[in-house]
Amino acid sequence: MKLNLKALVLTAGILWALAVFLVGVLNLIWSGYGVAFLQLIASIYPGYHATSSFGDLIVGTLYALVDGAICGLVFGWLYNLFVGKGRTA
Repeated sequence: MKLNLKALVLTAGILWALAVFLVGVLNLIWSGYGVAFLQLIASIYPGYHATSSFGDLIVGTLYALVDGAICGLVFGWLYNLFVGKGRTA
C-alpha cells in the first residue's frame, strides 16, 4: 500500500511546526522552558534565534513547517519507492 504524499507532507509539516510553536509559546510564558530544544533549532535554521520573542517564534514555526513538509515528502517518496520494489506481479 502506497502512502498519499500530499497528506503525508501536510501532516509532517503541520506536526513539526506545531511542536516548535508550542515549545516557543511555552518558553514565552515560562522563561527557561525548552531552551535547549530551541537552541538546537536555532543552530539548524538560519535566521532563527532562540531569543524568546514573538517574531522569532513565527520565523521558527515557518522554518519548521517547510522542514517538516520536506522531510515528509522525502520519507513518503522513499517509502513508496521501496514498497513498490517488494511486489511481484
